[in-house]
Amino acid sequence: MDKLNPPDETVLQVVVPRPLPAPLDYLPPADGLQPPAPGQRIRVPLGRSRCLGLIVGTRTRSAHPQPLKRALALIDPEPVLDARQLELGRWLTRYYHHAPGEAYLALLPPTLRHDREATGTAPAPYWRATATGRALAEQPDALPRAPRQRELLHQLAASPPGVAGPMLRARHGGGYLAVLRRLVAAELAEPCAPPTVHTPEMSRETPAPTLTDEQTAAVEALQATLGRFQPTLLEGVTGSGKTEVYLQLARRVLAAGGQVLILVPEIALTPQLLERFRQRLGVAVAALHSGTPAGERQRWWQAAAAGRVAVIVGTRSAVLTPLARPGLIIVDEEHDGAYKQQDGLRYHARDVAVWRARQLGVPVVLGSATPSLESLHNATRGRYAHLHLTARPTPHPPPALRLVDVRALPLTDGLSPPLLQAIDRHLAAAGQILLFQNRRGYAPILRCHACGWTAGCEHCDARLTLHRGTSERLICHHCTRRYAPPTACPACAATPLDMIGFGTARLEETLADCFPQARIARLDRDSTRRAGTLAQLLTAARQGEIDILIGTQMLAKGHDFPRVTLAGVIDADHGLFGADFRAGERMGQLIVQVAGRAGRAASAGEVLIQTHHPTHPLLQTLLAGGYPGFAAALLAEREAACWPPFSHLALLRAEASRPAQALAFLTAAAEVLPSAPTAQLLGPVPAPMERRQGRYRAQLLVQSTRREVLQRLLHRWLPGVRALPTAGRVRWSVDVEPQDLL
Repeated sequence: MDKLNPPDETVLQVVVPRPLPAPLDYLPPADGLQPPAPGQRIRVPLGRSRCLGLIVGTRTRSAHPQPLKRALALIDPEPVLDARQLELGRWLTRYYHHAPGEAYLALLPPTLRHDREATGTAPAPYWRATATGRALAEQPDALPRAPRQRELLHQLAASPPGVAGPMLRARHGGGYLAVLRRLVAAELAEPCAPPTVHTPEMSRETPAPTLTDEQTAAVEALQATLGRFQPTLLEGVTGSGKTEVYLQLARRVLAAGGQVLILVPEIALTPQLLERFRQRLGVAVAALHSGTPAGERQRWWQAAAAGRVAVIVGTRSAVLTPLARPGLIIVDEEHDGAYKQQDGLRYHARDVAVWRARQLGVPVVLGSATPSLESLHNATRGRYAHLHLTARPTPHPPPALRLVDVRALPLTDGLSPPLLQAIDRHLAAAGQILLFQNRRGYAPILRCHACGWTAGCEHCDARLTLHRGTSERLICHHCTRRYAPPTACPACAATPLDMIGFGTARLEETLADCFPQARIARLDRDSTRRAGTLAQLLTAARQGEIDILIGTQMLAKGHDFPRVTLAGVIDADHGLFGADFRAGERMGQLIVQVAGRAGRAASAGEVLIQTHHPTHPLLQTLLAGGYPGFAAALLAEREAACWPPFSHLALLRAEASRPAQALAFLTAAAEVLPSAPTAQLLGPVPAPMERRQGRYRAQLLVQSTRREVLQRLLHRWLPGVRALPTAGRVRWSVDVEPQDLL
């Protein structure tokens, strides 16, 4: 530690990966070889250890009276974050009230969040089809006895610049190397150098389809916004061609030398969108998501920051990617809850995308068939432009929804006679069926008929779900703990135990009995654990190799299944009586999204929705007015109740090993809340699921009709919360604009 702080020496403001409320002050390294600059990573002493730091600013003198420590050494010769990224880090820290170290370091790829020099990583291996392979891929009967080789060859032939090994693994699974070796041995494929600078001349562009009048109008309206900040909500019914609008707009941005950032809610959508953009735009496309290998992710991140890649497609965290030549930001399926980070830095990627577009001076397009109520409200208020695609470019309109009242019907593991008859009819017509059930596993409840005992988790206030596979097990879907199913009731020793309810695995078994000739596949978290399995199932479904596809909400994520003619919702009642005020909105979005998978190609679609509450106002409104009428009704309810988007929320959560601790901390926090006439305090109360993973949770909600009032209140309040004597004895966090109150 320096004994004195030299008055003429620059003081560095450094954030470190610790939950500290403000940057730390350090003196520059003693070697004096290079003047430190904001955006550089630096090695600093912290307590008795050393750690990575990031310089976020400088000042002429420190506000701390104690002598300052001297930083040890600069890690990088040049800043890794530019001024715009540092501004983004400041905004994330300020708006989400999060520790600055974690907020700023979230802007870096994982490989740069360690105390190592930011050297360029070795490029991932790239592969391409040879001239012979491309010629063979164009033949309809290519490799008839080797379907896996044929599929991989088609992917390579569609991208002449080459395909990275990780992308092949994502689509074909870990066995892709063995298939690739056979293609190489047959001189149908070969390794190639990775692309560096990406221009439209690098590959063949596939021709664009003819646009509908609505698509043409949307493209022209959006083109007029290029070069300036303008948020636009693109609301289009499922299958109306929103992606084609994105492609046409991206082409214009690339022609002007700009970069395009495209966000999707799920990794499963990334390969599909990557391939489509590569084929249509003739450029290499970066993939940034948690499934991208760390080295590959850093390489794409650095290429985007240097302007060497023009199109970036990624999930939530990709919104933080630096752009050298920003031109356009697109948020596809903007309503999806996956855009909200639920731990650590709790940001919403859609909202960050809008802020970044304003910062960069570029348009941002929010696309969805079922827009969030927040986006619809912003469009109504004139904050967003609002464009509509009301028709599909197919000969058939979107299918009408039809309710199936199951109250008086015999059910076969949740399947009603009308739904079974419809499945049989569509199978006979060579149609494909999609069935949605948002419960995975075999049975959600294991119960004793004699005494009423139910199998519950020892660490959570939740029932255990029965799973069947190579062995039976009871699994908690909240803490993932597993238990062996009892052979008799632990409370009264009665046998047998009843399996109540039905998950996707039970539906798969029942459908196999009812339709033994049908090819059935299940799409949920259990069936897609192995790398590449999800991509293989989606490809098989699109190619017509599956007759009945059963799945959870993974099915409602914007997938294109052109052969689906029947969509069925097994149980629409789960979201009608949810504890969260957003439950109804999510239910309606899921139903409409699932229904939109049907009838997207040459054949008309049919949608059946099973319910025990056919007269429920939400369901009736959804059927009568479609999603626009449904959303309008929900907005009226929200306004009457003063819930978002007509108010703004911040949720203070706490958890401890004993229930009294969490509530006591939040009670003390409520007592130090500054007075604000336009703000309201709700709680503290135990969380709806009070015990989770062995810890007891409670929450305190702050609500205001004005965002700026809420933000000022949080800035005044949270320092007092941190100073509470009990603040260090519980785990607590603040969630600004929470999407989940459970």
